[in-house]
Amino acid sequence: MATPIKVSAVEEIVSDFKDSEAAVLTEYRGLTVAQLKQLRRSLGQDTKYSVVKNTLTNIAAKEAGINAFDDQLAGPTAIAFIKGDAVAAAKSLTDFAKANPQLVIKTGYFEGKALDASGVAALAALESREHQLAMVAGILKAPASALARTIDALRVKREEAEGAPAAAEAPAAESEAPADETPAAESADAENTATDES
Repeated sequence: MATPIKVSAVEEIVSDFKDSEAAVLTEYRGLTVAQLKQLRRSLGQDTKYSVVKNTLTNIAAKEAGINAFDDQLAGPTAIAFIKGDAVAAAKSLTDFAKANPQLVIKTGYFEGKALDASGVAALAALESREHQLAMVAGILKAPASALARTIDALRVKREEAEGAPAAAEAPAAESEAPADETPAAESADAENTATDES
């Protein structure tokens, strides 16, 4: 018969599973309390790293509809319940496991799909959500800035085109001054006078 404490523990694990976007099952045999504290700190506030009892976790996983942990719940077990950036958390776990081989990443799930240890490593190798968002923002910003540069270049070209003919026409207008016409007019008058006199 289940005690109220066990029932409460199962309910908490079920809730953690349901509230998480991803979860990673680990074995932590040989890690010190200080190392576990360091690991929790590296995972950040959006990831809950909990030492769990295998039998209770098995019950909770089934209640939550998680089958990724079948046959994996053995030895000292802890689960990283990831509510935030799954890529960043998986990277923190794999980096910590490289530096501390006592941490063994066994299995996990991400967006409802089971992952083996290599799947968790593959998730860790992806770009973080922040980096992906920055890339998307850059892509969206690039056409806008290119469009702005093109419009500005067209504006400058138009201003130059509008200003250039006006400047070119001004000397032409001045060159049509009566200076050229005056001698012709004077010579015509002189011819008329000479004709009249004769």
